[in-house]
Amino acid sequence: MTFIGQSLRRFEDQRFLTGRGRYVADMEVPGALWLGVVRSPHAHARIVSITAAGITIFTARDIPGHLPCPANIGVPIAMRERPVLADGMVRHVGQAVAFVVAETPEAARDAAEAVQVEYDPLPAVIDPLSPDAEQVFDWQKGDAAATDAAFARAAHITRLAIGNQRVTCAPIEPRAAIAWPDLRLVVNGMNAHGMRRQIAACMGVPEASLHLEIPDVGGGFGVKNVPFAEHIGALHAARALGRPVRWVAEQADDFAASCHGRGMHSEAAIALDGEGRILALRIDAVAEMGAFLSANGPSCPTNAAGTAFGGGYAIPAIHARMRGVYTHTAPMEAYRGAGKPEANHITEMLIEAAAREHGFDPAGLRARNLVAVHPHRTAMDMLIADGAFPRNLAVAEAAADRQGFAARRAASAAQGKLRGLGVTCFMETARGAFGEWARVSVLADGQVELALGTHSNGQGHETSFAQIAADRLGLAPENFVLVQGDTDRVEKGNGHGGARSLHQGGRALVEAIEALLAAARPAAARLLQADAATLRFENGAFTAPGGATIPLTALTVSASAEHDSALCTFPHGGHVAEVEIDPETGEVTLARYIACDDYGTLINPMLTAGQVQGGVAQGIGQALHERIAYDENGQLLSATFMDYTLPRAADLPELDVRLLEGCPASVNPLGVKGVGQAGAIAAPQAVMAAVMDALGGRPIDMPATPEAVWRALR
Repeated sequence: MTFIGQSLRRFEDQRFLTGRGRYVADMEVPGALWLGVVRSPHAHARIVSITAAGITIFTARDIPGHLPCPANIGVPIAMRERPVLADGMVRHVGQAVAFVVAETPEAARDAAEAVQVEYDPLPAVIDPLSPDAEQVFDWQKGDAAATDAAFARAAHITRLAIGNQRVTCAPIEPRAAIAWPDLRLVVNGMNAHGMRRQIAACMGVPEASLHLEIPDVGGGFGVKNVPFAEHIGALHAARALGRPVRWVAEQADDFAASCHGRGMHSEAAIALDGEGRILALRIDAVAEMGAFLSANGPSCPTNAAGTAFGGGYAIPAIHARMRGVYTHTAPMEAYRGAGKPEANHITEMLIEAAAREHGFDPAGLRARNLVAVHPHRTAMDMLIADGAFPRNLAVAEAAADRQGFAARRAASAAQGKLRGLGVTCFMETARGAFGEWARVSVLADGQVELALGTHSNGQGHETSFAQIAADRLGLAPENFVLVQGDTDRVEKGNGHGGARSLHQGGRALVEAIEALLAAARPAAARLLQADAATLRFENGAFTAPGGATIPLTALTVSASAEHDSALCTFPHGGHVAEVEIDPETGEVTLARYIACDDYGTLINPMLTAGQVQGGVAQGIGQALHERIAYDENGQLLSATFMDYTLPRAADLPELDVRLLEGCPASVNPLGVKGVGQAGAIAAPQAVMAAVMDALGGRPIDMPATPEAVWRALR
């Protein structure tokens, strides 16, 4: 029986739906103390003094050090590392100033409030476009001369200022950790080995001495990929006091003191010839870095976005310049898509605006310029090995029903409403960290253990990896158990991030299965008293020429494999959004949403569609609702869910996901393409193109809140 391609229900849902999920905040730890955090109320200030009476407190004097430095982005960086605790200076509201420890969470909260900190406030820079914002880096990619030459000979040029506002990941489960004196740390993260390496370096302890474990995780979206000050504080306090120490963030802590995403402000332009061929793109942007550099912060608007500028269009020349700047705000990190949503949004909004400005049909302009021949090397030096870009757009256009739209628009107008239709494309460059590791072991009880260096935070890996192994080994998916997120049980790995798990982890799993069968064959031959070369393996058993068989599950055998692939997959598609606007209030109602996407080989179509829907919902949230806002003094105005609007069920239509017969990816043996980020990459421009259409072609920045739309109409 073939299991790849079946929509099996997730095995893990049984424990989640019956309350048996294992989350950090639910774990019982007898005798554990609770960590509280003293946070800065100022965006920028000197610390004059810290006074605490009768309280167990740790300050920067007790816990020095900095959180992990960013990776090399190819240009000099004016490095400002994020300290574990503020050492004489605070640089954003919510920055950790001190840790306190108490017997209960309530007592820890009271103790933190009892600590007296005297501050000397200083001027704060909040606006990333202010001349006072300190530059972090000046990164460029592409061919500036070729781009300039293309603009010089262009028949049509369109220029836009395009904002991609700061948002927050907002996973349903806040950050949390439990630390023990023997350097064991349980944390809700996405990358066990990476976090262990970074925490060990920060604390100055051998990496092997730290045991890091990640249980079930209630959403990550990027923010849980890196360690935070509280992880270091819990470990330090546990060692100093000889007792376990636990910490669970409140939502306000995550809003103010974790990290945010996006935050790119672009001046962009597109050049066309007289027939509507795109000649060049030019992007000159400022990327917010916040007060300090988080580990992946500088990579998102530069190396990550740099792979995706131009999307799936055959554009001969592109030049992108990205200047990162410091402000007195929370640091920036990877958030679902990490640079690719910004790049796709810029590309699609330019094409939409150019079509309207210069009299081209938006669909025709897109179709004329999409990559049609593969392999294709983009102007940003990405090799797209396979794809069906024109077909996906054509399917989306058919689903959009432009002929019927005129009647729908007229019906809205009869009710005093405006109606708009947007059909846009997306292309993701999915890979994440290079390479991955996996081990497959037949256990004594006949179960087969799959240990992988990737990590699930809601994607359904316990099901999809079992489906892959079931097909390869001829066993039922229920025969497999997944081990992940434990540095004592998993030798190495790069966790999740960048829609990498099936592409990178799946390849490692396939290679480990091949190694397992190679290791099992001699053992089976000995037991069957046959030549190993003559054995046939099928349906979970080795069979000798004479017909004698032995099941794989009777052989206690184990094998591992790893690879270092740096190749990307290119999920892509066409998305349709239709909106209705009340001009009296500016309220935008999303009436329809359709995704027509190619993800190569589908391991589990139901899980694929669910991942797309989740990403689309987040992309819709950014387009219409979400924005992290600070006032001019650096006070966070969107500090809770009372002030930061996530899309609710009532805000979303049916999210119609149509998984097209894919072009299998040629860069991994499964033919899979990353799906975890795609919806968040695709949705913003589809929704905003529909809003633009409803507004008569007038572009506005995200989020298209009622106030923003009302003002645009006036």
